[in-house]
Amino acid sequence: MKGLKEAFDVQHPLFRPLWLRVLIIAFCFGWAVFEWSNGKTGWAALFVVCGAYLAHQYLSSG
Repeated sequence: MKGLKEAFDVQHPLFRPLWLRVLIIAFCFGWAVFEWSNGKTGWAALFVVCGAYLAHQYLSSG
């Protein structure tokens, strides 16, 4: 299970630069818009949830 936990570690030092965190969040929301515009509301909802989770993890203070 250690490998799976490391694969989903959003606090990894790789994600330290603010521009990268914002880019990843924007990609998730942008992909959600793309999926929604193609009528794939399930995938759109999934990417909205991912973007919201990452925004909380990356941009919350503390």
